[in-house]
Amino acid sequence: MSDSTPKRAGDRPDMQTLEEGKTYAWCSCGHSSNQPWCNGAHSGSSLAPKVFQAEKSGPAAMCLCKQTKNPPFCDGSHAA
Repeated sequence: MSDSTPKRAGDRPDMQTLEEGKTYAWCSCGHSSNQPWCNGAHSGSSLAPKVFQAEKSGPAAMCLCKQTKNPPFCDGSHAA
């Protein structure tokens, strides 16, 4: 794995149901086998997961291309 370049894990967002107040770790490296969530595959690189707490319960479009300007959420960067 490149030390600082994430792998594109998909070309579309992954819809997930988040629970308000729950903490999540979004994979920023693209190498996790549990996309969009971190499984520690970034170990040994300069990349780290984006840890966040869901502000509300409900569906969320999680970024898989790893190019979003609003991590961990999809902003349409995969279409560029």
